[in-house]
This record gives sequence, structure tokens and C-alpha cells, in this order.
Amino acid sequence: MSNEFNNLKTRTQKFAIEIINLIKKMDSSQSSKVISNQLLRAATSVGANYRAACRARSKADFISKITIVEEEADECIYWLELIEMAKILETKDLENLLKEASELTAIFTASGKTAKENR
Repeated sequence: MSNEFNNLKTRTQKFAIEIINLIKKMDSSQSSKVISNQLLRAATSVGANYRAACRARSKADFISKITIVEEEADECIYWLELIEMAKILETKDLENLLKEASELTAIFTASGKTAKENR
């Protein structure tokens, strides 16, 4: 497997860990619990589904799985923006994660697009 794949595996895993650490900073209100659960599910899904995409059995299987990765990364952006807009955490705590979620979304969107073009 190429370095690019291994780098993305490490990067998506690091992203999930950073989200876990961010969630530890959140209060225990009902709304924070719901949002943190959704964010945690989406963030951990990015890496898990990327690993599954790397083991795809066909181009169609890869496209299907990488689309899920793209959707989960984009969902992370949504939850992080919600945390920011609701002032659950300060913007400075979210900036790097929002940037990383956006970059991951762009990477996986481009990957899926390339795979579809090369069918």
C-alpha cells in the first residue's frame, strides 16, 4: 500500500483522537451530549470507513465506501460549526479541527471524483 494511503490512515486516526479530546472539554448539558455523540460517531467513522475503502474489492465498492467517508467528514464540519455557533466551545478550540475536517472532505471528494472518472 502506498505512503499516501498510510498517511491518510494515520491522519484520519489522529483526527478522531483530536475530536475525542475536544469532546472532553464540552459540558454535560443535554444538547452538548447529543452533539458530542453525533460528532464522535462521524469523526470515528471517517477513519474506519477509509480503512474499509482501502480494502475495497472493486472500483464500485471503493466509490461506495469513499462516498461514505466524504459524507462523514462533511458531517463533522456541520457538528463543529454547530458547537461554534451555539458557543458551546470557543472558536480557538475548533479552528484546527474545522480546517482538518474541510481538508479531509476535499481529499475524499476528489478521490471519489477521480475514481468515478476512471471507471
